[in-house]
Amino acid sequence: MMSIMTPCTTTSPTKAWLESLRLRTLPLAFASIVMGSALASLQGVFHPVIALLALLTAGLLQILSNLANDYGDAEKGSDTPDRVGPLRGMQKGMITAAQMKRAIILTVVLSVIAGIALIAVACQKPSDIFGFLILGLLSIGAAITYTVGTRPYGYMGLGDISVLIFFGWISVAGTFYLQAGYFDWIVMLPATATGLLATAVLNINNLRDIDTDSANGKNTLAVRLGPQNARRYHTLILTAASLCLAIFSAAYLRHWSGWLFLLAIPMLTLHLYQVKNAKTSREVRPLLEQMVKAALLTNVLFAAGLLLN
Repeated sequence: MMSIMTPCTTTSPTKAWLESLRLRTLPLAFASIVMGSALASLQGVFHPVIALLALLTAGLLQILSNLANDYGDAEKGSDTPDRVGPLRGMQKGMITAAQMKRAIILTVVLSVIAGIALIAVACQKPSDIFGFLILGLLSIGAAITYTVGTRPYGYMGLGDISVLIFFGWISVAGTFYLQAGYFDWIVMLPATATGLLATAVLNINNLRDIDTDSANGKNTLAVRLGPQNARRYHTLILTAASLCLAIFSAAYLRHWSGWLFLLAIPMLTLHLYQVKNAKTSREVRPLLEQMVKAALLTNVLFAAGLLLN
């Protein structure tokens, strides 16, 4: 759903496919699995095989989302040469629609295989098997319909809530459940924080593209809010993410390492200051990579604190 690569000039089909795969988005997908696994480790129920299969499934779903995003935006004409963000293989004419469809189908198949393997290893109860099969199908559907179809939800301003749900609540809490075998409401605090950090990345992506998205009918939440309110919203979600982690640490952890994530606060604060003062899309562009790094640092520090506990 999110693009964090810097622009480059495609000179070969291989580079075009690498651009469309957007491998640099994978750490964000992995962060939620790491968070859920760290929470499982805190309870003494960490299972490395389950964690690895969850990482594989999450990575394939992210790649599926990236490919479908390229296909949908290219088909609708919303990725134009005027946009500040990078153009991908389809927009540059290096990848045909038929080729991208085949790549999407292949990635769906691989995602299903990885998901079934994960469920087979982790789930014992029929209710769990059925429940995670449904969640897997919903995840695949969400990855594709963000920009593909007659009414893609990414064009209606619903991408942010989808990222919170799938990158946060389902990924983190689901990873914890698959390893622990039970659900604990307390995990929803770090799950919400991880989802909000991913949402902040999407918001910066949409803030960068706000002018071209608005001109081409892609009504992201940033477009609907407008530039200034989108900046205020950015401050709100990052503040809420930090508060979720602080509340969890204060209520549940007793070791100083539970507050390691505070080391990321200066980076987040600097980022918010720069977002507030970035007046043009070109000034916002470098802040996307900065937001990704800040989100990853926050997640990694918090997960490390859990492991040290």
